[in-house]
Order: sequence, then C-alpha cells, then structure tokens
Amino acid sequence: MDDPGHRKIHALPVPLAGGPAVMTGLLGALIGGTVFAFIQSSTGTMALFQYGLGRRSVELLGISAGAFIVLLVGLRDDKVDLRPIPKFGGQLLAALIVAATGARITLFVHSAIFSYCITALWILTVINAFNFMDNMNGLCAGLGAVGAAWFGLIGAQSGQYLVATMAFLIVGALLGFLPFNFPKATAFLGDSGSHLVGYLLAILGILPHFYTPKHPHELAVLTPLLILAVPLVDLAWVVIIRWRKGQPFYIGDTNHLSHRLTRRGLSSTQAVLIIWLLAAIFGGLAYLWQ
Repeated sequence: MDDPGHRKIHALPVPLAGGPAVMTGLLGALIGGTVFAFIQSSTGTMALFQYGLGRRSVELLGISAGAFIVLLVGLRDDKVDLRPIPKFGGQLLAALIVAATGARITLFVHSAIFSYCITALWILTVINAFNFMDNMNGLCAGLGAVGAAWFGLIGAQSGQYLVATMAFLIVGALLGFLPFNFPKATAFLGDSGSHLVGYLLAILGILPHFYTPKHPHELAVLTPLLILAVPLVDLAWVVIIRWRKGQPFYIGDTNHLSHRLTRRGLSSTQAVLIIWLLAAIFGGLAYLWQ
C-alpha cells in the first residue's frame, strides 16, 4: 500500500498493484499466443511467428527472466524501501542476463565488452527514467503505452513481426491497467510497475533492427532515443538539477516536467495529457524518419 505522506497528493492508502497487474496481462496473452502459434499449421503468417519464436527463444527467455527480476526488485522496494545499491544491483543483474542471452546494442562497434556495457547502461537508464516519471496518475503507464505503440508500428512497418507483436502486447497490458490509474487512481504502478514498464520499453529499444537494407542510414539506430525522448530528457533534467543542488540524484523532488506544468496552473490530468501528446509527437517523428 502507498500511504499518504511527503510529496503525496492522495489522502488514503492506495494499493501498489500495477507491477503484478501489468505482468499478468502481458504473460496471459504471451503464453496464450505462443501456444496458439504452435498448434496452427506452419504456413503464412504463423510460419513467420514460429520461425521468430524458435530463432529468438534464448533471447526471449533472457528477457522474461529479466522482467521477473525487475518486478521482484520493485515489489521488494515497494514493501521495504530498498537502498539504492541493492536496487541498482537487481536492475544490473536483469540487464546483464538480457545481454548474455543475445539481446545487445552494438552501435557498429565490434567489441563484446562495449556491447555489454552500453546495453546495461541503456536498460538501467530507461528503467530509472520511467521510475522517475511515475509521479502523477497515469503518467508512466500512458508514456509506456505510447512508446510501445510506436515501437510496434515501426516493427510492423519493417516486417519484424515478433517485435511488433511483443510491443502491442505491452500496449494492451498497459491499457488494461490504465483505467484503474487515470484520471483517479484506485491502484498505483508502484516501483514494481514503473520498473517493469521501463524495462519493457528498454527492451523494445534493443530488439528491432532499425538499421536494415531497406533503411541503411546509420542514424536510424537513434530511433529509440526519439521515441523515448520525453522520459529521457526529464531524467537528465532532474539529475542535473539535483547535482547542482548537491542532492543525491535518486532522492525525489518536484522538478519534473509534470510538476512544472502544474505549477503553471494546469491540473494534474491536463499535465499528463500534454506529456502524452508530446511523447506521441516525438514517436511520430521517429516513425516518419524510418
């Protein structure tokens, strides 16, 4: 339960149910879809899905393991308020498992060490960017759904059906939770939910092949930065502010974009809708860039 207190705007305790709710919605569809794919005849679209699942099964197992790790770390954090080191340690473990099972960023640098390091840095950064954005009802879940939708559209456009399917599964899981979280919350994402959303969006930034023969410009690998520009810029902004003030970067404050919008007279709901729209615009630019 999230009890009222410092920097809290709710007057009564609210369940921190978002992480298990999103994971349940995602796994239910994923397991059911996988079973359905393999009992169908190996022709047409189903053949493509079966091929993709078989070819990337190890990666998918690593991604699933990482998802459970960040979920459990977040649940523990919701329960006892973990210190930064064990929290980051759990996030790093999940990132390294993902990298070890083959889902890695290369950026055209032929070095395993570089690939592991940049992959871990990306996953940790995006997890914490979404964790930081979980400061108003619906903000984090909505940003996750918007980002996943654009990743899904880009994956579908380039014929990467497995990636597109995973992205749209994430969209569905988040949209299923959103009515309980926005505009009035009967449940919060909690750290388990925000960690999981950030992790899933980080994975969607790794899995697709943005640099392809059809789109051979090297800057295409920066597409995830554009889709996730809002949470990433917000993270960088508040970290710089806290560093200048001599505060630990992991201690929360009210300098996020959402807080600045409400200080200008907008309601929380209006601020969230504007940030969703901003994220949708950046995602649209990334889509047009393909």
